[in-house]
Amino acid sequence: MNKPTQLILSAIAALLLAPSAQAAAKPCDELKAEIAAKLDEKGVKGYEIAAVENDKVGEAKVIGSCDGGTKKLTYVRK
Repeated sequence: MNKPTQLILSAIAALLLAPSAQAAAKPCDELKAEIAAKLDEKGVKGYEIAAVENDKVGEAKVIGSCDGGTKKLTYVRK
């Protein structure tokens, strides 16, 4: 994994670790918008954040949980 990718994933993890219990209760669209805004502020480009069912994560990096823990937010570089 290259250095920029590591930094981005570390930033995402830091954003999500503190409020993790609260994030699980948030609607996916709300949490997705909050994370995207923070990444955009940091100048991150070329990514996709998607809300998927827990069993449909696949190869994507899980960056959060939403809708009461019924879905995962995933992050993929484009």
